[in-house]
Amino acid sequence: MAMTWNNCFSSNRYGIDKATQDIRSDFERDWDRIIFSSPFRRLQNKTQVFPLPEEIFVHNRLTHSLEVASVGRSLGGLIGEKIATLPDVEKDPYAATFYTNDLKYVIAAACLAHDMGNPAFGHSGEDAISKYFKKRDRSNQPDDIAFKQLFSPAEWKDLITFEGNANALRILTMKQSGRMKGGFRLTYSTLGSIIKYPCESRASVKGITHRKKYGYFKIDEAVFLDIAQELHMIRDTETGAEVTYKRHPFVFLVEAADDICYNIIDFEDAHRLGILSYDEVREQFLSIIAADPKAKMDSVTRVADDLHGDPNESIAYLRAKSIGTLIYKCTGVFWQNREAILAGTFEKSLIDAIPELEQPLKKIAAISRQKIYNARKVVELEIAGFRIMSGLVEDFVTAALTPAVLREKEHQKILELLPTQYTFDETGSPYTKVMHILDFISGMTDVYALKLYRKLRGIEM
Repeated sequence: MAMTWNNCFSSNRYGIDKATQDIRSDFERDWDRIIFSSPFRRLQNKTQVFPLPEEIFVHNRLTHSLEVASVGRSLGGLIGEKIATLPDVEKDPYAATFYTNDLKYVIAAACLAHDMGNPAFGHSGEDAISKYFKKRDRSNQPDDIAFKQLFSPAEWKDLITFEGNANALRILTMKQSGRMKGGFRLTYSTLGSIIKYPCESRASVKGITHRKKYGYFKIDEAVFLDIAQELHMIRDTETGAEVTYKRHPFVFLVEAADDICYNIIDFEDAHRLGILSYDEVREQFLSIIAADPKAKMDSVTRVADDLHGDPNESIAYLRAKSIGTLIYKCTGVFWQNREAILAGTFEKSLIDAIPELEQPLKKIAAISRQKIYNARKVVELEIAGFRIMSGLVEDFVTAALTPAVLREKEHQKILELLPTQYTFDETGSPYTKVMHILDFISGMTDVYALKLYRKLRGIEM
């Protein structure tokens, strides 16, 4: 059955046959389940970009996710109202109600969860988790050859390219030891909206938007295929035997909300920390606002100048206006390209499909690379995080993959540190054991990972 606006959403929940009735809609309940969860709370101590200073509050992954959810709710509301006016949708009361009232909750909940799979210490944490396996990907070492042969090619690709997006789906859907089946038991609509790269790791390739990375681990393939079937997602037949689908339409809105926030918010944080000057940030924000034909630039400039006595407040005003412009522009791109988006043939992010903002956003990206992401404190954090996370992976994976009868006391003690929900069956495959270890390590906060690393190396008692 072809995907349509009438069948690309579902209020059914993964892992549960029948939901209970509630005063909230099924999609509002997704938001509540995420926001009250432990993995979501732990985002407050996971670095977004900057180290978390005590004297100046900058964004962590939790505040970033809340702001992305706010932008996503706006995008979902605006697009939902438009889709509800389509003739086929108007004829279907269930679909019309969903787009009018509920799409905004789906997008907001997906935005809330989009970073839950990211490990501690920013994006370097993903590379650090894979470092141990990359080090053992040597064809001239007998021990490493034997180690690699413990895993299938698909499993090995997962391990040498650990992916936070795939990990988010795993966190939301997996049954942990002693926990309920179905994980968070979210609606299929919300789960489909976070799968930014709907393919397995072996199908990922640079330069193709929906395959630039991958969206699920091999261990979770049945989960992914269940979601794809429920939402009538379109199979991408160009990859042969490898599992690949086209993006779900709602993914574009979640991605746009994330893109809007990280393009803008990192600049605001950099100003607060003194990395970027007031004039640098002001100039770039005004260049974005000017792309809105309805913006009254004289008035915007006057208000910003009136607030210049408090530079942070002035920048906050311009940040809000910039986000408003980007929401307006991304909504227009989605609506103009809605047929290609539904058919799976739209091969850009929404924010990259705004010609009049191409140069301003390129300028922001260039400044961010030069002055923000290469700032000394950011680089120091990445290096420290890389060593901490890769060290923990080596310790725990070595202990887990050593046969039980051959484990030394140190190995046994290390495995005793695993919380109950992450313990594994000794008869399970090496890949399954490793995934349980990575579930534990990827969920750590910056502070917990640092303390555990120091204790395992005798630096701290």
